[in-house]
Amino acid sequence: MPSREIPQQRRVQSPRVVSIDDLRKLAQKRLPQVVFDYIEGGAEGELTLRENVRAFEAISFRPRQAVATGECDLSVKVVGQDISFPAILAPIGYSRLMHPGGDVAAARAAGAAGTAYILSTISGYKLEDVKAATNGPAWYQLYFVAGREVAEAAIERAKKAGFHALVITIDSPVAGMRERDHRNGMKALLGGTLLEKIPFLAQFFTHPAWVANFLLDGGVPKLENIVVPGKGPMELVDVVAALGRAGVTWDDLRWIRQIWPGPIILKGVLTGDDARRSVDAGAAAIVVSNHGGRQLDSAPATLRVLPEIVSAVNGQAEVLMDGGIRRGSDIVKALCLGARAVLVGRAYVYGLAAAGQAGISRAIEILREDVHRTLRLLGCSSASALDSSYIQQK
Repeated sequence: MPSREIPQQRRVQSPRVVSIDDLRKLAQKRLPQVVFDYIEGGAEGELTLRENVRAFEAISFRPRQAVATGECDLSVKVVGQDISFPAILAPIGYSRLMHPGGDVAAARAAGAAGTAYILSTISGYKLEDVKAATNGPAWYQLYFVAGREVAEAAIERAKKAGFHALVITIDSPVAGMRERDHRNGMKALLGGTLLEKIPFLAQFFTHPAWVANFLLDGGVPKLENIVVPGKGPMELVDVVAALGRAGVTWDDLRWIRQIWPGPIILKGVLTGDDARRSVDAGAAAIVVSNHGGRQLDSAPATLRVLPEIVSAVNGQAEVLMDGGIRRGSDIVKALCLGARAVLVGRAYVYGLAAAGQAGISRAIEILREDVHRTLRLLGCSSASALDSSYIQQK
């Protein structure tokens, strides 16, 4: 990574950076409003976005006192791979806009921490380069953004590069209405004319460091893993329109199963019926997800439907979840309700935006320390020993 990250690393190690919210505040200072709101925002009135966080507040702990726990074992096994603690870095689109390190920095930080990284199709880096950056597990998240032929080519590349699992997002037949993006000029940033950019220029003038990094990195990146025959990598500005032609159906899983030999993980399940159908379709794992509140507003908080999904699956597939996780205690609550592990998105992206790879590493460190401390305070010796007896609904 460029030498300009060195002072950022010193800053992120400040004793004032003790929570994910501290990284969030640093990210907000560094980023233009349009980029920060892309991270921060949700769909429409953002009801689901808020409920994802509030759901954790409705759970309290039931600790076992006077128990000598010592060092707790945070490791878990997910789809056959060991990870050092039960949090996986979720796929995040456009991450190179937040910091030039983008997906490569995230993969490297995840590998150094002993956990898995999931690469989004909407990436400005080639999947081969991202896989090479990590010594930990790497999974590839697939969108059918440019049709079956292009998707098949990406699957073949992921297989050759050594990705272990394929994550298929099933909740995005169209992009959600993310009102902040429209108000703050996301379309103008990605591909608008100079005239269209003028109303939003002030936010860039007040963030010269981000602008300099953005320009030195080549501006808006192309999508290196969506290679359209005869055209090359797709332009980033084409994604929203392309999603409208990219919905995944249960029938698609049949041909994917034929060409992908590894585990398939379905992301976006919110009902017991879809969970059972996922098992029938051969999913090794399910991610209980509402896309971080960014797709269908008024969808339920993922923590609240997690028990229904766990019950429906009945041990036939592993259950993961995402949405609203900001503290290690949130991870512990999800595990108590039956999740094998969680995916974290915004929690590490705040670190990426604040300080690149060093910021991601700090986010992981904060969450890991939170989980370990929470387990000791609960009187529980390992993440795998957590169950519903350690929590209660308020």
